[in-house]
Amino acid sequence: MKHIFYTLLIVLTLVSTTTFAQDYTQWNLPDGATARLGKGWIAGSISYSPDGTKLAVASSIGVWIYDAQTGEELNLLSGHTSPVISVAYSPDGKTIASGSMEHTFHFWNTNTNKTSRTVIGNRTWITSVAFSPDGVTFASGSATNRIRMWHLVEMKRNAYIYTLESIPHEVNVIAFSPDGKTIASSSGDNTIRMWDVETTTLLRTFEGHTDLVYTLAFSPDGKTIASGSKDNTLRLWDANTSDHLRTFEGHTDKVNSVAFSPDGSILVSGSHDKSIRLWNANTGAPLRTFEGHTEWVKNVTFSPDGETIASGSRDNTIRLWSVDTGDHLRTFEGHTNKVFDVAFSPDENILASCGQDTVVHLWNADTATPLRTFEGHTKTVRGLTFSPNGKTIASTSFDKTLRLWNTHTGDHLHTLEEHTNVFRVVFSPDGKTIVSGSRDNTIRLWNADIGDHHLTLKGNTDKVYYVVFSPDGKTIASPIGDNTIRLWSADTGDHLLTLEGHTDKVYSVAFSPNSTLLVSGSKDKSIHLWNAKTGDLLRTFEGHTDLISTVVFSPDGKTIISGSWDNTIRLWNTNTGNHIRTLIGHTDEIWNISISPDGKTLASGSRDGTVLLWTIPSDENK
Repeated sequence: MKHIFYTLLIVLTLVSTTTFAQDYTQWNLPDGATARLGKGWIAGSISYSPDGTKLAVASSIGVWIYDAQTGEELNLLSGHTSPVISVAYSPDGKTIASGSMEHTFHFWNTNTNKTSRTVIGNRTWITSVAFSPDGVTFASGSATNRIRMWHLVEMKRNAYIYTLESIPHEVNVIAFSPDGKTIASSSGDNTIRMWDVETTTLLRTFEGHTDLVYTLAFSPDGKTIASGSKDNTLRLWDANTSDHLRTFEGHTDKVNSVAFSPDGSILVSGSHDKSIRLWNANTGAPLRTFEGHTEWVKNVTFSPDGETIASGSRDNTIRLWSVDTGDHLRTFEGHTNKVFDVAFSPDENILASCGQDTVVHLWNADTATPLRTFEGHTKTVRGLTFSPNGKTIASTSFDKTLRLWNTHTGDHLHTLEEHTNVFRVVFSPDGKTIVSGSRDNTIRLWNADIGDHHLTLKGNTDKVYYVVFSPDGKTIASPIGDNTIRLWSADTGDHLLTLEGHTDKVYSVAFSPNSTLLVSGSKDKSIHLWNAKTGDLLRTFEGHTDLISTVVFSPDGKTIISGSWDNTIRLWNTNTGNHIRTLIGHTDEIWNISISPDGKTLASGSRDGTVLLWTIPSDENK
């Protein structure tokens, strides 16, 4: 495979900052990676800078910084090892705080875009972060029912001032009052609590919502609090007495986010019903509805001048809207949903990926640029594969279908519909047969040219998570949900062997290039190497700390490569079992890996919504 990425990296160091800012596929790559496809999914909150010129977006791979007017990518703040849930600018705009699923929050200098400190804030997810209005104090909420307060100037690792712990459920969101004297929090018991910042005492509890409270905001004058709930309503409360003032009804699903306009006259809410609504904060009257997102709205916020609303959605777009006219102003695109499978074309020119966004993406494997998408599936696309001649792609989906596509034109060729849910599909080495594994406990063989089903392999006692042909085309291997692997004759469908040894479900298998070995990865965190002819267990590879979702052999058979839900990729020497190298860079579970036919490039697809391309040195097997 041509290594144009090295040339790109050299060129990018010589050109202007503006040009560099365009090629975000190269930003902050982990060691050994050459490009990143996709920006990851929008994982949490969005925040305007105090001057309104920038937007910070919490994503699955870090904090993206955008020009708030043009939508241009300005930077990616990376360093978290799991998705970022919450992000906030300090009042002076000099610092960004980000909290993540990894139990930490980072502080970033906005001039250098470097992290100034990392703090382990709680024992579990950091669900919310907030600066006090004077920028002196910082608060974090977590899924461990705690709010922790920190003094920013004197902050050291884990040196918080105090912890508010008399909360019966996880903290969903926290907010400082405009004067900084109190802090409000919502939790899983359907209530809002208000605390005195100086004395740490609980001042009052707001009760009235009939389900979880997901969001809250103080009015600019501090006199009222707005809240949004899973009960589909917004409520307005007197901040001083906890009296319920008003209920706003109109959303048809849970309310995920709420914000006041800078002058306090308008409320904006974002909902699971995919809409954004404006309300008169004084009367509760609906003013306007913004529609355009194709999935639920996670977060809404006003620009500092009150003229624009920014919204982030599960459709992985950020949209800007005019408050006065309701017009959609701009869409920030490029964020991608969870990736479940990746595959190189036989000629190595194309990389295909698929996932939760229901489409198959094709990318130029040399330039990391998108080529086309195949649309037609109605649910998550779980697996894909190229035919041996590269002219056809087969994809499987949770919509219970397999689809065949013309690689070059994008035309839909056939839909295969006999499984109840399809996990995996693969072509035979001669390209004449397609084999699929399903949740219905069956393996089915199909004619690749016309899509006819001609054979079903029955007798499995559980779900078929994976299927693979041996390179010589004689054998089909499939891991079953009962912790075993079964081998079948590709010609007759006869059951040949059952491999037993794993202590939990097996999620991936692969034959060596000469068809004599079989490697398997399991939920028991181990990799097993088997004699594919006799079924004997030859060796066990251990080192991953979570479920092993994918295993492959290098084209020369000397290396085994594994991907895991521990977010890492490991390379192993096939003959000795020695661990060669660990590739670290994804921030969420790795679901599949594919190696180019020349063995020089590895692609990994992750639940973090990205595909990373890695260079495998030619001496890696030594």
